Amino acid sequence: MNDDDVVTFGFVCVQNAGRSQMSAAFAERERRERGLDDRVEIVTGGTHPADEVHPEVVAAMRELDIDLADRVPREVSTAELDACDVVATMGCSTLTLADGVEGRDWALDDPHGQDADRVREIRDEIEGRVRALFDEFFDER
Repeated sequence: MNDDDVVTFGFVCVQNAGRSQMSAAFAERERRERGLDDRVEIVTGGTHPADEVHPEVVAAMRELDIDLADRVPREVSTAELDACDVVATMGCSTLTLADGVEGRDWALDDPHGQDADRVREIRDEIEGRVRALFDEFFDER
């Protein structure tokens, strides 16, 4: 990968109301903190979007000063996914990805309806996975 190549990460689940929203928010933070604004594109969506981001997810992310309250779950298109380099699904997707798109199933529990401690555990797992993804693609050599 050249230093000027743009990498597109996709984060997808069914409702785009929990895991994929947290993943995208952590990816946005990593992109900003690493100074990669012109090198990383982030796509998030769901196959059957919910009406809102789950309140327990908004609360758990607020603890880390990340505000998801204004985010709206959206449907992700096949074209958007086909333009990604890596698509992380959250253990709930049967997506068929185009050749050349690397799919990774993170197999994470759905935080919806879980107690606050379990939502934090899922959140922290996602944070680590997103950081590792950035390390993999943008490791300081």
